[in-house]
Amino acid sequence: MTDSHESFSRAELRKLRSLKDPHGIQKYLNAQPYHLADTAWSPRWVLRENTSHCFEGALFAAAALRVNGYPPLIIDLEAEHDTDHVIAVYKLHGHWGALSKSNYSGLGFREPIFRTLRELAMSYFDGYFNLRRERTLRTFSNPVNLARFDRREWMTTDQPLWFIAEYLFTIRHFRLLQPGIAKHLHRLDDRSFRAGCLGRAEKHRRSANART
Repeated sequence: MTDSHESFSRAELRKLRSLKDPHGIQKYLNAQPYHLADTAWSPRWVLRENTSHCFEGALFAAAALRVNGYPPLIIDLEAEHDTDHVIAVYKLHGHWGALSKSNYSGLGFREPIFRTLRELAMSYFDGYFNLRRERTLRTFSNPVNLARFDRREWMTTDQPLWFIAEYLFTIRHFRLLQPGIAKHLHRLDDRSFRAGCLGRAEKHRRSANART
């Protein structure tokens, strides 16, 4: 593999390598507070601030995966009447898994048990809802290898990474539901809704639907 990590300091590399594997990286993300600020920090900034939201958490996870021997891959999950969700993905023994930082309890880590990316994306369907209790997940993208942004020093720059978010809008997404199915979906029951919102961070009422 030709991945380069020299832009990280030795201390940063030691920290990232100490996470060892996807589950260790996810545990590190889980221990961080979720923040609702409108930021797009690099993985270095996430290490420094010890907090992240969904987009930043996925990019951090991708960088940590890279340092530990995996390609730095992310996938965009696209929603209707809701915000998108970005996850880092990895493959083990021919099966896909995912790492994620989310403000909703059902949109986190996935063990590498999924044969296809569609299977992986569908595993997020029931836990992906808005505050009107509507199930909102509609499409998923192919993996994006973040090595394509190495020239812009995405892992360590002090500049915001909005250019990666903007790129995700330009790539092909694949439909998860056939036409006509979405209008027959039921809203979440109260117990599932409360479980999905467990531990949810809130800032202002106008941020109530924030997922990233």
